[in-house]
Amino acid sequence: MTGAQSAILLILAATMALFIWGRWRHDIVAVAALLACVVAGLVPGEQAFAGFGHPAVITVAAVLVLSHALQTTGAVDALTRLVLPRNAGPAAAIAALSGLAALLSGFMNNVGALALLMPLAGETARRLEMPPGRVLMPVAFGSILGGMTTLIGTPPNLIVAGFRANTGAGSFAMFDFTPVGLVVALAGLAFIATIGWRLVPRRERSGPESFETGPYLTEARVVEGSKSAGMTLREIETELGDMEAQVVGLVRGDRLVPAPHPYREVRAGDVLVIEADPEALPKALSALGLELETSRKPVEPPTEGQAEGGGIASDPKAPRKPRLQSEDVVLMELAVRPHADIVGRSARGMFLRTRFGINLLGLSREGLRMTTRLRSTTIRDGDVLLVQGPVAAIQEFANRFGCIPLAERELHIPEPAKALAASAILIGAIGVAAAGIAPAAVAFAAGVLALVVSGVVSARRLYDAIDWPVIVLLAALIPVAGAMSTTGTAELVARALTGSIAGGNPVIALVLVLIVTMVLSDFMNNAATAAVMCPVAIGIAQQLGVNADAFLMAVAVGASCAFLTPIGHQNNTLILGPGGFRFGDYWQLGLPLEIVITAVAVPMLLWAWPL
Repeated sequence: MTGAQSAILLILAATMALFIWGRWRHDIVAVAALLACVVAGLVPGEQAFAGFGHPAVITVAAVLVLSHALQTTGAVDALTRLVLPRNAGPAAAIAALSGLAALLSGFMNNVGALALLMPLAGETARRLEMPPGRVLMPVAFGSILGGMTTLIGTPPNLIVAGFRANTGAGSFAMFDFTPVGLVVALAGLAFIATIGWRLVPRRERSGPESFETGPYLTEARVVEGSKSAGMTLREIETELGDMEAQVVGLVRGDRLVPAPHPYREVRAGDVLVIEADPEALPKALSALGLELETSRKPVEPPTEGQAEGGGIASDPKAPRKPRLQSEDVVLMELAVRPHADIVGRSARGMFLRTRFGINLLGLSREGLRMTTRLRSTTIRDGDVLLVQGPVAAIQEFANRFGCIPLAERELHIPEPAKALAASAILIGAIGVAAAGIAPAAVAFAAGVLALVVSGVVSARRLYDAIDWPVIVLLAALIPVAGAMSTTGTAELVARALTGSIAGGNPVIALVLVLIVTMVLSDFMNNAATAAVMCPVAIGIAQQLGVNADAFLMAVAVGASCAFLTPIGHQNNTLILGPGGFRFGDYWQLGLPLEIVITAVAVPMLLWAWPL
C-alpha cells in the first residue's frame, strides 16, 4: 500500500466517522475532507472545486427548483385529491399515500414530496383513529423508494450516472434506472401496504382528534385571584390528573426550578411549565385559571446592525407586524425540517412575536427536559412547534424558516395557471433529457430558466429553493471520490473484497456491494455513500472482468435504502417528531423491508444488467 493510498483511506475513515457522529453538518465534513485531500497532495489545488461544475451537481440544483415550483403552485395538490381514496381502510389508504409519495419522488425532490403529503397523512391517521406514525413512516419510506426509479429521482442516481460517464461508457439515461428501481419500489410498497405498516411501533396518543406529535412543554402564568394561586404543586397535579397534563417546572422571577418540590406553594405571578397534549392544554388552563405566557410585553427588536441570536436586523421606524387579532388567530403545529433556517435559533433571538406576530406556545421533542425558558430554548431538527397567530403570519414564517404545517396545508395558495405551467415545463425537461436531445443538466437548467421567464418562480426567490448543503456536499465529495481512483485505492479495496469475502464470485460480490451500500446509507448521507461506493463498485467489476453497470446499479439501489435509522435520510428525520418516534423504532419496519429489497434487487440486477 502506497503513502497516497494510506492517506486517502485515513481521510475517508475520518470522514465516515464524522458523518456517523453527526456533530457537524454533512457539507462541512465534506469540505474538510476535500481540503485534507488537497493538503495531502491527493487532489490538485486547481481542481479542488471542479465538482461545482459537475453535471450531477447542476442537475440536482435544477431539479430542486423544479420540484419547488410544483409545491408552491399547488400542482401536486390537485393530483393528490384525484388519486387518494376518501373512505379507504388502513391498508388501502397507506398503499395509496405511499404509492403517491413514490410516484412524486420519481420526478421531484423526495423531501418535497413527503412535505406535501404529511398533512394528508395526518388527516388519514385521524380518520382511521391510528397513531400518526403508522401512516407517516410508510409514506416516508415510500418517498425514498420512489427516488430509485428515475435518473432525477434522487442525488445518488445522478452521481452513479456521472461515474459511469467517467468510465467512458456514457451516462445512464433518464429511465435506465426504471427496470430495477420500479420493480424494487413496487415490491417494497407491496410489503409496506400489506405487512410492513403493522410493524411500525405503536406510539399511543391521547386521542386521534389531532395530528399529535407527543406532549408539549408550555408555559402558563398564574394570575392574581386564580384558583391555582395559593395551591401546592401536589394539589395542582391532582387537578390535572384526569387531563393527561403535568407540571414539570416552575419559574419564579427569573429563576427556573425544574422538578420543583410537590409541597411548594404557587403564587400569583409564577409561571408553570406544563407538559400536556394540545387538546388537554385548554382544559388545564381553564380548570386552574391560568393564562398562556404570551401577554407580557415583548422585548423590542434590535436596530439596524444589532440583530441578536441570528435575528434579522430591521429599521426601527418600519411599520410593526399586526398585533394578534382574535378573529384571525389559529393554533398550528409546525415540524422543523432538517437544516432549516430556524435550527439553532430561539423565539427570543428571532423576536418571534414582535417581528412576526406569532406566539410560541409549546415545543415537542423526544426526551426534552426544560433547562431554559421556552422562548430561549434552542430549536433543533425534527422539533415540532405549537404556534399561535394569524394564518398569514404563520404562512410567512413557515415559508421563510423551513417549517411544515402538520394539521392542514396552509403554506401555499394554489394557482392553477402557474401549476399547469410548472407541470408542462417539468414534463418538457424530462422529455428532452429522455430523448437524448440534450444532457440532463442542460435540459433541467433550461427548465429552471423557463420557470423564471414565465413568472412561475420569481428570480428573487429562485435560490431559496436550492438545498445548498446538499450541493456543497456533492461538489466537495466528487473530487475526493476521484482521488480513490487516481491513487488506485478503489482497486485495492475492490481486490480485498472480491478476494477475501466474495471469493472471486461476481454474484456474491454484487450482493456484498448492495449490502455494504445499504449499511453505509443508514448512517451517512446517501449522496456521500454513493460517491464513496461508486469507485469501489467499478474496481470490483474490473477485478472480476464483468460488466460494471450491475455493480453501479447496486450502489444506486443501496444508497436509496436508508430505512434503519432517523439520520440516514432527511425524510426519516422529518417524521421523527410528528410520529413520536425514538431512534430505535425505524429498524422494526426498515430491516424486513431491506431484506425484501435485497431479495428482489439481486435477481433484477442480474436480469437487467447481465454480468
